[in-house]
Amino acid sequence: MKLAHITTRPPHLVQALEALAKREDNHEKAQNLLDELSGITVLVARKFTNERTADGLLDAFHLTVGCISLGISQANIPQDGDAQLAFLLHHGAEYVFQMGFRHIKELSGLPYTAFVSDFDNDPYIQQRDIKVLFAEICRADPAATWKGDDVYRHELQDRQHNQRIVACAKWLRQKHYAGPVKDPDLDANAVIAIAVIFAIAGDGPIVARVGQHDIETLIHGVRATQPDIEAGWNALLKKVPPQFHPILRERMDEYRNTIIKKIQSKTRIKTVITELQNFYACSELEVDYD
Repeated sequence: MKLAHITTRPPHLVQALEALAKREDNHEKAQNLLDELSGITVLVARKFTNERTADGLLDAFHLTVGCISLGISQANIPQDGDAQLAFLLHHGAEYVFQMGFRHIKELSGLPYTAFVSDFDNDPYIQQRDIKVLFAEICRADPAATWKGDDVYRHELQDRQHNQRIVACAKWLRQKHYAGPVKDPDLDANAVIAIAVIFAIAGDGPIVARVGQHDIETLIHGVRATQPDIEAGWNALLKKVPPQFHPILRERMDEYRNTIIKKIQSKTRIKTVITELQNFYACSELEVDYD
């Protein structure tokens, strides 16, 4: 039986230090780096763990190793020990640590989900999110495989995608047929779902917020007139900036053979309305009646 090939990769800081250990006359540079790392570790312990306990200092050291490794990983340099060491020596460990931490702060500023609320602007919540991301991505055992840069990359991609969804929903809200929707809470996925679903009725105005009566009227109208769904969606796309088209097309592909089929079919209207309320309109639905 052939075993799977397993690769282990230490944190980038460790790779740089291993390259330094192979150099002759490295004592002075090694001592300078050690002093920098010690100072950074103490500062991290004071702010994020506990500088008064051995466990707190060890945890802070692991965070320091990972944060510097993240800074190195995001630099446009070859991913080998010598290049990483040259980068570290040129800039200094503190500067590279700040680079890594800046990536964490910028990442925390992107939406974790496509639901936005005033709660997200609370300074306490923002600081908590930074600490959570810092611990999740940057904790690195020098003697173990490190995947913090992969975790960072995947998290960045997810949050950037959420940011595009939120931006699309905000644009749709601004163009809502009854005037801009100014509710501070935003369920971006629901806004987009509403706009896409209501666009099937034809080349009408953009709908970003609905009531229960609106949903019922849509279903009755679609079943009575059997509009050209694709034509309605194309009309919506013509009104929306091109950068949001991929998001809208993705929803159109998802809904074409699911909820749209149920709207067009003989499925009980109450059943369809309940599904729209629970899985599509969600918190963007204004309740008209019980």
